[in-house]
Amino acid sequence: MSSDDLEALALLHDPVRRSLYDVVASRGGDVGRGEAAEAAGVSRTLAGHHLDKLVEAGLLESGFRQQEKKGPGSGRPAKVYRRARGERSVSLPPRDYVTLASVLADVVEVLGAEERAEEVARGAGERIAGSHRGEPVERVLSERGYEPYAEGGRLRLRNCPFHVLAEEQPLLVCSMNLALCQGLLKGLGDDPERAVLDPRPGECCVSLKQTDIDIEGG
Repeated sequence: MSSDDLEALALLHDPVRRSLYDVVASRGGDVGRGEAAEAAGVSRTLAGHHLDKLVEAGLLESGFRQQEKKGPGSGRPAKVYRRARGERSVSLPPRDYVTLASVLADVVEVLGAEERAEEVARGAGERIAGSHRGEPVERVLSERGYEPYAEGGRLRLRNCPFHVLAEEQPLLVCSMNLALCQGLLKGLGDDPERAVLDPRPGECCVSLKQTDIDIEGG
């Protein structure tokens, strides 16, 4: 944990900044000041101030939206914000689980134990489901950091909780992630085959086919 991480995350203690951050993060793309302000219920000027503070802290990134109209009279490009690609974490005292997980992933690869790893991940998903009986899978995935959202008849996952490891060992981590999600579905009494590998840039590699119940509930 660095002091920068602690200071950056401390900014989210302010309810307005936290609300604006959540708005930008939940949209999964560029969000303008006016859009963020309206969603958070604050003025555009106040939103711009807090959004820029979040950019300074490295929690958001900013840019400018391409103007459809070119040349004189087109006006200034609109400033937009998106969630920063980096990660922030706080642990007291400092811990380093990522390094150990990376070593264990290397061990799996060296031993050629990918199938066994998937089997264990599937079992882990079923165990997680054990403490969430009767809950919809969307809620459980949300609590695990996947940030699910509905699109085109699928339940997509905006965030990969294992992003750092997936960058190092994409084939292993994505296959284990799929097995984990399938085990979770099975443990919840749902169809494991709803979960499939469906990678998208900047998102989790797994998506779920929505059921009629999901669509009616959403």
